[in-house]
Amino acid sequence: MDAQHRFSEPEREAVYRAIALRRDTRHFVPGQVLPEAQLLRLLQAFHQAPSVGLMQPWRLLRIRDAALRERLAALVEAERQTTAAVLGERGAEFLRLKVEGLRDCAELLALVLPPDDGTVFGRRTLPREMALCSAGCAVQNLWLAARAEHLGLGWVSMFEPQPLAELLRLPEGAQALGLLCLGPVERFYEAPMLEQQGWRQGRRLDEMLMDNFWKNESDGN
Repeated sequence: MDAQHRFSEPEREAVYRAIALRRDTRHFVPGQVLPEAQLLRLLQAFHQAPSVGLMQPWRLLRIRDAALRERLAALVEAERQTTAAVLGERGAEFLRLKVEGLRDCAELLALVLPPDDGTVFGRRTLPREMALCSAGCAVQNLWLAARAEHLGLGWVSMFEPQPLAELLRLPEGAQALGLLCLGPVERFYEAPMLEQQGWRQGRRLDEMLMDNFWKNESDGN
């Protein structure tokens, strides 16, 4: 293997470390601005993600208008209240969680799935699913690059799709998949925030890994 494609042991360890320390971030230092060169590096990492059939089913809208950011925050808050109502007895507990950082993050990016381009290669039987998976890969690239740059990133999905599409003037067939909050943080969570707050605990890998055939999780068969 030539040197260009070989990772040294420290480089390999750094990749795994970034994966282990990545966090879905909700707390940002307000009033910060990212240097344009740094933002471009991050967006290039996003755009270098793999995609099925090289369809690259992602678009990013950089939200720079303060009034628009406020309207997006209001949409998220409305869904936050609706979610709390649906959760019933856990609603009050949920409302104590911080679920977004739209007003404080340095950059707010809307992740949009564009109208389908008709790509068949690799997605004939799962056309939408493979587009969604490809977009998710791009966000993971951005997440890891942001962590390596000592920046936080939070993927906010609490919104009604149609009002958000109207706010962003999306074309027919496009769909917003998330609002990505990006920026400096005072500190990174030692563990996923939902674990720290006692909302939910992550499960072990061995509970998710099966040999050959599906194993019923309830009875072990």
